[in-house]
Amino acid sequence: MMRIRLCIMLFVFSASMSLAQTIPTPKEHFGFDIGDDYSLATFTQAEAYFKKVAAVSDRVKFVDIGPTEEGRRQPMMIITSPENLKKIDRYKEISQKLGRAEVSEEEARALVTEGKPVIWIDGGLHATETVGSHQLIETYYQLVSRKDPETMKILDNVIILLSQVNPDGQELVAGWYMNEKDPKKRNMNVPRLYQKYVGHDNNRDFFMMNMKETTNTSLQQYVEWLPQVIYNHHQTSPAGAVVAGPPYRDPFNHVLDPLLITGIEGVAASMINRLHVEDKPGYTRLSGSVFSTWWNGGLRTTPYFHNMIGILTEITGNPTPATIPLVPDRLIPNNATPFPVMPQKWPYRRSIDYSVSLNYGILNYAMRNGDVLLYNIYKMGRSSIERGNKDNWTLYPKYSEAVTSGFEASKKAAAALPPSARPRPDSTANAFSGFGGSTIPQKFFDTVYTNPVLRDPRGFIIPSDQADFPTAVKFMNALIKSGILIHKATEAFTVEGKIYPKGSYVVKANQAFRPHVLDMFEPQNHPNDFAYPGGPPIRPYDAAGWTLAFQMGVKFDRILNGFDGPFERIPYGQIQSPPAVSSPASKGGYLVDARVNNAFTAVNDLLKEGIEVYRTKESEGKVPAGSFFVPAKGKAILEKAGATYGVRGIAVAAKPAGAVKISPARIALFDNYGGSMPSGWVRWMMEQYNFPFKVVYPQDIDKGELASKYDVILFISGGIPPVTAGGGEGFRGGRQPKPEEIAEEFRPWLGNITAAKSVPELKKFMEAGGQIVTVGSSTSLAYHLGLPVSNALVEVNSKGEEKNLSGERYYIPGSILKVAFDSSLPANWGMEKEADVVFSNSPVFRMGPDAGIKGIKPLAWFASDKPLVSGWAWGETYLKNGVVAFEAKVGKGKLYAFGPEITFRGQAHGTFKLLFNELYKTNLTL
Repeated sequence: MMRIRLCIMLFVFSASMSLAQTIPTPKEHFGFDIGDDYSLATFTQAEAYFKKVAAVSDRVKFVDIGPTEEGRRQPMMIITSPENLKKIDRYKEISQKLGRAEVSEEEARALVTEGKPVIWIDGGLHATETVGSHQLIETYYQLVSRKDPETMKILDNVIILLSQVNPDGQELVAGWYMNEKDPKKRNMNVPRLYQKYVGHDNNRDFFMMNMKETTNTSLQQYVEWLPQVIYNHHQTSPAGAVVAGPPYRDPFNHVLDPLLITGIEGVAASMINRLHVEDKPGYTRLSGSVFSTWWNGGLRTTPYFHNMIGILTEITGNPTPATIPLVPDRLIPNNATPFPVMPQKWPYRRSIDYSVSLNYGILNYAMRNGDVLLYNIYKMGRSSIERGNKDNWTLYPKYSEAVTSGFEASKKAAAALPPSARPRPDSTANAFSGFGGSTIPQKFFDTVYTNPVLRDPRGFIIPSDQADFPTAVKFMNALIKSGILIHKATEAFTVEGKIYPKGSYVVKANQAFRPHVLDMFEPQNHPNDFAYPGGPPIRPYDAAGWTLAFQMGVKFDRILNGFDGPFERIPYGQIQSPPAVSSPASKGGYLVDARVNNAFTAVNDLLKEGIEVYRTKESEGKVPAGSFFVPAKGKAILEKAGATYGVRGIAVAAKPAGAVKISPARIALFDNYGGSMPSGWVRWMMEQYNFPFKVVYPQDIDKGELASKYDVILFISGGIPPVTAGGGEGFRGGRQPKPEEIAEEFRPWLGNITAAKSVPELKKFMEAGGQIVTVGSSTSLAYHLGLPVSNALVEVNSKGEEKNLSGERYYIPGSILKVAFDSSLPANWGMEKEADVVFSNSPVFRMGPDAGIKGIKPLAWFASDKPLVSGWAWGETYLKNGVVAFEAKVGKGKLYAFGPEITFRGQAHGTFKLLFNELYKTNLTL
């Protein structure tokens, strides 16, 4: 009887285990197969499926990695064999140790033998690119349910991290698409951005990490797991191809380890070979697409600066069936597209199948080459540490050019001498030979590559006594979220004769993620990149220069020699707060320094509580003009600001003479149907700094009576149409649905700003005393108003006509340039006399001869013919004396025009004040 009972118990246990391992199929859960035409799953449905499967599978651990901007939860599924899951914390520890490369070679070799490669695969970042979110569901199901030998080997030998990186977007887009009853009418023409604030720019936030989803993802990648490969799914492919992927075209960023570039090629070969083995044509790479390995800031590219192999693919496909169009050039096999695809109809499921194959191509590579991936990330990290510990010269284009120019100048100088006085060539000297027998002596190399001034820094010091230290702390947090090792001074110290105060931060270069450290502090030196000599420039993918410390206006010192001091090591991932400060007792009130961005947050808190606030017209001691005066009764709020924002109230005896009272303005922020990313970034900024505002749309503008509703209207890089050569209106905005095609609640968002109807209302608003702030392309409003300003970047052709400078003469993609400011003007209060601005082929103006008479004042201009700080500038001499920002009287009101991107992606903290200064009501006149 005992044996019978035991057998029954074993049978019941076995049956229950078998039942527990029955994985529900997507069709059983969603009601359709993933990839069925006209069918999409919302995130709510997908999340339920992820959890349902995790509850019955011993291959999955479901992890909540943090909140989204709309309050959902971002999931990450850890998938591997049951045996590996039991030791998952150990495998994470091994990945961390190898990625940070803080162990010896001997220990690293042992860890490589013990460890498992970690592969990150995500989907859904750009929510209208629905292949990404849905291949994630299908891949999840296949990895958890399949029992074929390849899958089992992968599970035994690889740790897989799957994450939906934009849950809010999937919920919006899929819900919108499926809400239409007629499948043939389903569309993705959603009314707002598919990430609450920034939409498509959620893939431009990965070194700043302003958004919650970006922070969640980065903490997993750079602090928690340190994957060796990160695969970021996107769409769509170039016309005539199915998918674009690695390897990518030149240039690659000069601070990257060469092993990273060849490592990308190894993974890429496995991906493309798998497609070809499976007779899946249409993969294009290298010059077949626009993607390079230059830029930092995307989910795929920021890993490069952490020695991680970042993979991006852009695939075709749509739940509403698509087609592969006929592109004759794509039908010619070449190294970019070795296996062309024929024009054809393209069902959604084929894109899902391609994506799963690409995932398996990477996972198979990791299964077979796990030891290589683990050792190589360690090797790259150790190399970074070693470069940071010694004299090193990064091989920038500017240094190569300096060698050549030095040699050419020497030849020119020698040629000008009498023959008898010319130096004789030294036949024993080492020289570099070029084609045709020309040689460059070694000394020209030594002049550059042994010049101690030109070598890479050993580290950076961020002094705690700089005026806007709270913003410097925000910069530190961006580095910390990216896994950078930071130190903090526990007491004052001296380096190279300079005394630094307690609380200063130190970022040393001798760490595994040195490429990211250099990229955040040092200028980018983008090579001159043209289609052919004398031809048009090749547009960089996204930006050419972005140095975050420059964008944020952070003060720091580059330290060229090794240094140490009383430094405490901040644990990886530990977010910093600005030092809490206190405002002393004062009957006379307080001054708050306008150079501190967080001062505006404190002022908005004060105004909200009914406390009077004033702005000073003159400097008061070390506090510059434009700073804020707060009466003594505001002390309690200032104390809270000191504890939270690091904003100090400086006690004074009385309100400064001439100080002018300010009050909250009624602020309107322009947006449009479908959502504007630049406007969304500013919406986020306004919330961070506690500015009250209302979002308005074209119909709101066209209704008129604006002065009765608003004091300030903001147009941030969009909205205002350009003025054509004939003086008419240019584009009329993006694609929009017909009113009857959308719900009534969204119809007020439709429309465009027009020269015929909208501009006259904007003019009336300013004439009645309103202020309009325009940034970037929106500054074309000045031309609609007929103000005496013109485009400074023109040349006169043979017919005497002005034409825009051609790309062969002038081209400045996204870069950082230095401009001069008139810091005495209220619009520039808190700014220094020079500052770095984000410039992307931005408007530059020439003032007309009567501009001053008509009330136009330049706010900022190029004082140099070489203003480039970071990035790429071709023909920058054309910028000299060009005005980049001005204010203009229009009736009783004003127009502010800022050509540079002063609010760029929530990164350009150094120029935020140029917007904030205009957001208060005041009777100030200067």
